[in-house]
Amino acid sequence: MKRIFQQIRAIPLVSKLLINHYAPYWGAGIAIDKIDLDNYAIRVKMPLTRSNPNIVGTHFGGSLYSMVDPFYMLILMHHLGNKYIVWDKSASISFLSPGRSTVYADIRLSAEEISEIKQLTENYAPVYRTYTLNIVDDMGTRIAEVEKVLYIRRKKPKASP
Repeated sequence: MKRIFQQIRAIPLVSKLLINHYAPYWGAGIAIDKIDLDNYAIRVKMPLTRSNPNIVGTHFGGSLYSMVDPFYMLILMHHLGNKYIVWDKSASISFLSPGRSTVYADIRLSAEEISEIKQLTENYAPVYRTYTLNIVDDMGTRIAEVEKVLYIRRKKPKASP
């Protein structure tokens, strides 16, 4: 698994291929539309298909959340490197409108955010960052709002024997 994360961080095209073939994503029809880790951005999409509706024929809520789950962590790990611990701490999703077509989510951070995190974690103390994003349909209607809280900490140097 560690090797896969190294490949994901190093080669965005490999990232897209691996994630798009990850069984839970493939089964739900979730796919990375665009990945630009150097510019802190990932766009994910999910069409409504025969295999992913809920009981009333709209997008299944679990798939809506799943489509955005790992991507803030992925962007942070890419930019912070292996000297940091990055974990999802909590998340919530608010369903705003039924999704009846392809839905999209744009996950974005900035160079300023990465710099601020590095500054805040200089003393090895944990930092919690909250990110909010929208899942929208083809017409731009907000289908859901997701809030994620991430735990970030700079790793302490290993003690010398």
